[in-house]
Amino acid sequence: MKILVVGSGGREHAFVDTLAREAPDATLLVAPGNPGMEPAARRVSIEARDVESLARLAAEEDVALTIVGPEAPLAAGIVDRFETAGLPIFGPSAAAARLESSKAFAKDLMRDRGVPTAAYATFRDAARALRHVKSHPEPLVVKASGLAAGKGAVVCDTRAEAAAAIESMMIEACFGEAGAEVVVEEFMEGIELSVFFIADGEDVVALPTSRDYKRAGEGDRGLNTGGMGAYAPASPGQPSFVEAVRDTVARPVLAAMAEAGTPYRGFLYAGLMLTDEGPKVVEFNCRLGDPETQVVLPLLASGLLDPLLRVARGGSLSGVRLDRAPGAALVTVMASEGYPGPSQLGRPIDIPEFDPDEVRVFHAGTRKREGRLVTAGGRVLGVTGFGRTLAEAAARSRAAVERIRFEGARWRGDIGWHELEAARVDPSARALLSV
Repeated sequence: MKILVVGSGGREHAFVDTLAREAPDATLLVAPGNPGMEPAARRVSIEARDVESLARLAAEEDVALTIVGPEAPLAAGIVDRFETAGLPIFGPSAAAARLESSKAFAKDLMRDRGVPTAAYATFRDAARALRHVKSHPEPLVVKASGLAAGKGAVVCDTRAEAAAAIESMMIEACFGEAGAEVVVEEFMEGIELSVFFIADGEDVVALPTSRDYKRAGEGDRGLNTGGMGAYAPASPGQPSFVEAVRDTVARPVLAAMAEAGTPYRGFLYAGLMLTDEGPKVVEFNCRLGDPETQVVLPLLASGLLDPLLRVARGGSLSGVRLDRAPGAALVTVMASEGYPGPSQLGRPIDIPEFDPDEVRVFHAGTRKREGRLVTAGGRVLGVTGFGRTLAEAAARSRAAVERIRFEGARWRGDIGWHELEAARVDPSARALLSV
């Protein structure tokens, strides 16, 4: 069997790692991939957005399953193109991917279906948006409606900051067409949680819960990034909670998409805020999160390949159950100097050998230059530690980070602090560390 993974980051490296362990006899291709995926997968020099070339590759190689990692090719219609050609592919159609490619569409759908989310208003006219924020309670959130590489949401402490964000997005076009429409939301207080589902168009099965950290600095300070680390499982992750999220969030969304004639098949990522009023949806993504994938997939005790094949072939997930392995995983992202702004690239990287049962290093922004591994992106590596407890996983991740070398490397040393700190302060919360 040949399997094609589309993408080049840490999420796609985690797919390759998981599939290579589950199906060692399969031939794995990755387009375009990165050096860390070798030799488990054969890299093909096709960019993730080049839908036509990817379709030709899948046909020529007789690929049995294509898995799409990033959101851009999904929004561009890669699934529609493959399905037209009879090529099995896992992911939502372009119309279904609007749940991520248009935050305005997603918010309207949630409003119409009673899915709990923040109060909001959408605007295509900058002057109207600016008038709206003049009387909006502080703090507030301004979001580019389109795809902005995970950086399109700005939490604003004041109305003046919100006005500046609107001007930057709608007038200065800092996110290009993605900011032509903005969503202005009420600020939600609470702790964020990521719940990932595999959807077959009618129902879903859940993966382990996780929590990621978007702010660049420790203590959740600084600019928003694509993600500086994550851990899994995250509390609350008990079956009753996940079932409640499935009933109040995932199933209503799938029903709405099916009724609209755009059934949702693929990964459904529900980013939640755990508020005093209960869980509310922050956003939907039409793929797995990065870096959460680097802790969620390694904790799957049951296979990933069978449910993905079922969905890609138009089948049902009936009877499928995804079991979690014991223990915990925590990933620390090592980023380039300057990230999330302009980053210093091309710096040599030294990675020692690690026991893969304790630490795995997932490549995100790396390349080879004259045979030497160098930095090639803002987020360079995801260093995932595993342990019987979250504390042990965190210790292994952080110890490994200290042994990896590249000039200007930056990372957060407090990933997982929500649960680690809770257990230190409240002895009754120590169960959070034994997962």
